[in-house]
Amino acid sequence: MQVRGSGRGGRNVEFLLALTLALQGDPHIHALAADTDGVDGIEPIAGALAGPDTLARAEALGHRAADALDRNDAHTFFEALGDSLVTGPTLTNVNDFRAILITR
Repeated sequence: MQVRGSGRGGRNVEFLLALTLALQGDPHIHALAADTDGVDGIEPIAGALAGPDTLARAEALGHRAADALDRNDAHTFFEALGDSLVTGPTLTNVNDFRAILITR
């Protein structure tokens, strides 16, 4: 991840936003990216979820994923969609967790 903007987010939601853009609404792929301690970046947001309709829902609300990625503002992007994953403090920091579900 290269920080270019002054937005909100951490490496997990940044990864998920980039993945969402790369997938371009593939109807068979859902993903989750989060930090196990409940904080991705500096905010109490563990991560986010993305699915085939993420980009379309964002566009309908006036949010462009590419712009959010340019600003390093993935938390704001996923929060606007209601797709943020908020667990609260887990009191453990095992690692980042990323899962991709592919259905066919």
